[in-house]
Amino acid sequence: MKIQINHIAKIEGHAGFTAEILKGNVQKAKIDTQDGARLIESILVGRLYKDAPTITSRICGLCPVVHNLCATKALESALNVKPSEQTIKLRKIMELAQIVYSHTLHFYFLTLPDFFDIENDITLVKKYPTETKKIFQMRDWSQKVQRVVSGRTVHPLTTEIGGFRNLPNKEQLKSIAIESEAVLNNSIEIGNFFTKLKLPKFGRESEYIACKKDSEYAIYDGTITSSKGWSAEDKDYEKNIQELQIPYYMAKRVKHEYSSYMVGAIARINLSHKLLNPPAKKMLSKFKLKPPIYNTFANIFCQIVENVHCIEEIKKLTEELSETELKKNNIKYTLQAGYGAASIEAPRGTLYHAVKLDDKGLITDYNIITPTVQFLANLEDDIKQYLPDLKNLSDKTRNSKIKSLIRAYDPCITCATH
Repeated sequence: MKIQINHIAKIEGHAGFTAEILKGNVQKAKIDTQDGARLIESILVGRLYKDAPTITSRICGLCPVVHNLCATKALESALNVKPSEQTIKLRKIMELAQIVYSHTLHFYFLTLPDFFDIENDITLVKKYPTETKKIFQMRDWSQKVQRVVSGRTVHPLTTEIGGFRNLPNKEQLKSIAIESEAVLNNSIEIGNFFTKLKLPKFGRESEYIACKKDSEYAIYDGTITSSKGWSAEDKDYEKNIQELQIPYYMAKRVKHEYSSYMVGAIARINLSHKLLNPPAKKMLSKFKLKPPIYNTFANIFCQIVENVHCIEEIKKLTEELSETELKKNNIKYTLQAGYGAASIEAPRGTLYHAVKLDDKGLITDYNIITPTVQFLANLEDDIKQYLPDLKNLSDKTRNSKIKSLIRAYDPCITCATH
């Protein structure tokens, strides 16, 4: 028996799915990434180091901020630059807003229709107009945060090595903080709406990897940590995680000691749920999710929990920064040859950038490992286990459930084929 899905709608990019089942045993389950490779890493070789954040932010329109920041952090690592606390707080605001924007789009417009067997989002909007207005408010507010801090909603303009070219003023930050109260309440109400929904029954124990800190729920930085017990600093990430180019696969895969693993909201919550803000912890308990969470469909609910957390974090940081006028305190540095690596938590999971520079500041090597590349093997392993539960269903229903599981991962094929 062969299962062929030529197109999976409601994901970023283009992908299909193929499976082969022989005598009840799943022989193959493969995600077919259909976007062509764009060779961004090769494009960077020979270019001036300052080009990396600008070019890599063009990899994806959904998460340009995280590529920009990760590239900047990697260059700072290579040049021994330690940005100020003010700079780090502003970058955290950017990344938190990026997560809110991406999560909101995904869990509402891309996955909620699956719970109601709705194929057309216009039908969803008409059925739930009140909830849709709240979602748009959250989305618009997250875009406002980006405009204020990074200069525009996509492809940041203000960031640079060691600091910012331009800084927001305290009135702009106060406005974000004031508006965040209503946005936070809306995110909680949307979460309460989702608690009425039931996830499909599924469970497969996986390894979970994310950045982790002792003092806070890690988003901008932290130690790369696995649920299997190992950890690594940014510069050592390749000791545990290496990309592989497989023939006939548009997206690379990751070679790892324990084979497949999961990243993203579910991984972060499994590793750091105790560090969530109180409203987010309360939302997690409303979903009756007790880590470790092994149902991958719950990644959707974990994104909702993270939204509550991220909005409150933006509120805290903007209130704090708006107490005084920000001062331009960019760190000066000396151009030198070197190697630098960085990780950051993108909406879909841990993102890695690594760069090598010569003494003229030209890039001699660049490596990017995106979240989707990391979890593709885990997704295929999940489907292999899930397929036997679907054997007695009609082709249409079975395909619908396969697509639903794929969408729960929130894959970004554009990033995967960078």
